[in-house]
Amino acid sequence: MTSGADPVGDAEAIDPDVDLHVPAQRAETAGVHKWPVLAAISAGGAVGACARHGATLLWPSPEGTFPWALFWVNVAGCALIGVLMVLVSEGGRTAPALVRPFLGVGVLGGFTTFSTYALDFSGLLEREEAGIALAYAGGTLAGAMGAVWLGASATRAALNRTAAP
Repeated sequence: MTSGADPVGDAEAIDPDVDLHVPAQRAETAGVHKWPVLAAISAGGAVGACARHGATLLWPSPEGTFPWALFWVNVAGCALIGVLMVLVSEGGRTAPALVRPFLGVGVLGGFTTFSTYALDFSGLLEREEAGIALAYAGGTLAGAMGAVWLGASATRAALNRTAAP
């Protein structure tokens, strides 16, 4: 990003969810040093990962069965990401500088998981549970994408309803 036409020059994002080409998002981290942002992400990640671990302890999946706990963790987390992104970045709304890194990247990033999803998928394949593995892979993808859309759409609708006279 060294082009003279680039509105953010050589700036480097310290929050991967922030698009530095969007002025409102760029302003969200203006003047924030990277260490507080990294600390917020780390603290949020610990909270989210502990919550995910707790869910898998409360609702364990026996070997060779559909991993329902992790499926619902990923779907619920994606729905909450949709809600959060609408609340902190649409309709002229902004959030304090550490809200998105703490909640979005940290808590919800630690709560949802691609690595455990991939590990569960691989384990199902290794145990020759191809049908369950494919249902899990496709179901999680469809559920997660649908949940982001539904969470964002429901939040927009709720905000529009409260803003209407």
